[in-house]
Amino acid sequence: MTCELVFAPQPSESREGKRFALTPAQLILRKLVLDAVQSPHTRRNYLKALDDLFQFCASRPLSRALLMEWKAGMEPLSPSTINVRLSAVRKMVTEAKRNGMIGHEEAANLTDIPNIRQKGTRLGNWLTREQAKELLAVPDRSTLKGKRDYVILALLVGCALRRNELAELEVETIQQREGRWVLADLEGKGRRVRTVAIPIWVKKGIDAWREAAAIEKGRLLLRIGKGGKVRGATLSDWAIWSVVEQASKQIGIERFGAHDLRRTCAKLCRKGGGDLEQIKFLLGHSSIQTTERYLGSDQEIAVAVNDNLGL
Repeated sequence: MTCELVFAPQPSESREGKRFALTPAQLILRKLVLDAVQSPHTRRNYLKALDDLFQFCASRPLSRALLMEWKAGMEPLSPSTINVRLSAVRKMVTEAKRNGMIGHEEAANLTDIPNIRQKGTRLGNWLTREQAKELLAVPDRSTLKGKRDYVILALLVGCALRRNELAELEVETIQQREGRWVLADLEGKGRRVRTVAIPIWVKKGIDAWREAAAIEKGRLLLRIGKGGKVRGATLSDWAIWSVVEQASKQIGIERFGAHDLRRTCAKLCRKGGGDLEQIKFLLGHSSIQTTERYLGSDQEIAVAVNDNLGL
């Protein structure tokens, strides 16, 4: 990598609040990387990763040895976090190569940094059917906010949406296919397009919210002011996260997020006899293997093999 990328003539701010410096080339590369990524969540993670790397490099030229040293210093972090940061570096090197800042051989050398292998299968968190029903009963559906919050929870647990997909959901996406209501041509992670069936009970909640809020087109979810009236501003994905967190706390569950409701939907589908391939389509996964890992299909928790040891 050229020395331009590591010298530090102008100040910036690290995520720890300490001042460090970025070169003009680093600023350009950071912008190229962030512009090439669609997901806001990925942008945030890549931004943290690149700034951390630039700060670590100081005035040293970037090399494979330096990247290995940087990777070794991240040992206290989880394997998934380290791998995301390495992915950000690979993206940066790719953009540098495309823009003529480094050659093919040097780029290949810098991207040849192996990921951290994650041992075992992380199952994540999910609700039982009874807990899901309890969660859906939390919003006061006699109020406008309660109707909206119910729709948020219902679409997450009933349609397995990601929170950014839900935040950006348009009324026009709700269409009829083969005699039933669906979310048509939903673009998800990796720009994969899928169509998601809407359960009847979820559609009833959507209809009640739309009628009460007088929503005919555009974004389905809108902000509600302190006076209990709809404001024109759309709802952010973090606002959706907050709705889920607050509702889950009311049923006694801490540290439960929107993605856990997506996993809950998948788990309940599987326990209800749902075909694994159909669950893959529902989730928008690229492969059956991804869905199997997501569900933890090889590990039964409710009736575990070590429950009957006879001890």
